[in-house]
Amino acid sequence: MVYRRFLALVALLAVAGACAPANTPPPTVGAIPPRTGVPTLPGAIEREVGPVYPDAALQAYVDRVGQKLVDQSGLTGPYRFVVLDIAAANAHALPTGYVFVTRGLLALLNDEAELAAALGHEVGHLVQRHAAQRARARQGVLDAAVEAAAVSGSVTVGRSVARDGLIALRRYSREQELEADRLGLAYLVRAGYRGTAMASLIDRLRQQAQLEAQIMGMAPEAGDRRSATSTHPAPLERKSALMDVPAPAGESGRSAYLAAIDGMSVDDPPAEGYVRGPAFLHPVLRLAFEAPADFRLFNESDGVLGVGRDGSLLYFSCSNDRVAGRLDDWMRNTLKPTPTDIQATEIGGAEAAIGARPRGSDTGLGQARYVMIRHGGRICFFNLLSEGPDRDRRIEVLVNAARTFRTLSASEAAALRPYRLRVVPAGASPAQLAARLPYGALRMERLLVLNGVETPAELARLSQVKIVEP
Repeated sequence: MVYRRFLALVALLAVAGACAPANTPPPTVGAIPPRTGVPTLPGAIEREVGPVYPDAALQAYVDRVGQKLVDQSGLTGPYRFVVLDIAAANAHALPTGYVFVTRGLLALLNDEAELAAALGHEVGHLVQRHAAQRARARQGVLDAAVEAAAVSGSVTVGRSVARDGLIALRRYSREQELEADRLGLAYLVRAGYRGTAMASLIDRLRQQAQLEAQIMGMAPEAGDRRSATSTHPAPLERKSALMDVPAPAGESGRSAYLAAIDGMSVDDPPAEGYVRGPAFLHPVLRLAFEAPADFRLFNESDGVLGVGRDGSLLYFSCSNDRVAGRLDDWMRNTLKPTPTDIQATEIGGAEAAIGARPRGSDTGLGQARYVMIRHGGRICFFNLLSEGPDRDRRIEVLVNAARTFRTLSASEAAALRPYRLRVVPAGASPAQLAARLPYGALRMERLLVLNGVETPAELARLSQVKIVEP
């Protein structure tokens, strides 16, 4: 589980903000409900895409921009444009007509034209029925692999056909992304927006990918590379494909856009807890812990993944499952393979147990530990893994991090608030603005990416600046 989560997050960093690929059709639902207040998604769709951001004004603004694109291009709908309550930068669409953008993507964009570019790209996918085409192509690959294995009598031959077919399918997906860029550009131009918005949208995503690489201790250029297994073109490849497409002048809508996102949360929802540097604090479950200083924490709805600069991994989650009796006995009698060196202990004043995963069981020469803690009526646990040359020392560092787990007081939990995006007038220097950001590192780099500029001098020329405040 930890490996799959880690690889998925690495892929996300490489294509930050790119639309999510769909290999299978989404749940079928009825007609799109009328546009009133905060959208209500059918249960099956909300379980698939995540919660809706509870801001009726922002939802209405984004939907108006999307409907303008649709109307000016004469597209038949219905379409519905919805903001998701998700901090990661992303956008995607469902064949039922829903187009989703996350709060994280809105924070990156600089004007209404870039929003139109993101929405137009997703509408392009819907118009061309790309998801259905990919699903059919994928099924064709699988059918061909099964037939090859049956005719040849060799499973190896079938696997080879499947591998080659899936690589070709990834190239096909990249071609669809480029096609969606071209269509989205046409839609936004017809709606009167500046034609350079698609290219500047790609620049915003590239900057974010480079920042994510820096945060993880990698070279910024890592965000520019795509592997043979990627389903999305690299940012520079996307921009190059648009060079010969006319990009006429048009409106940007910057003032209206900044007014719409001013005050928007740029954090995880309170029900999922907050990442504060290497610390994680959950105001609803009233718990906290602190990862090693070199770790980057990724908060998901079902747990928190921590990735160290040496590749060490930490996964934390809580379960409502009841464990009768002692936790060390449960670990000894229930977990398979049975942990070694099991010890009963206390962490944060609560019952806990620590065990080591046997060497050679799915982790090669790595060190792995389980840590279980009884937290009220829940069981919280850490899965810890280190495989580097310093693994013996690092695994003890990770265990000590798990030992920082504690219960938040009622006043501590009540004091936690999400970070919010604020639009402020120019006046303070870039250094002064960067100092206001509530982050421990790369403050200037974060500020530049947030405002879509490359240097402090460019930032100083803006009349309005986006910052993040507690």
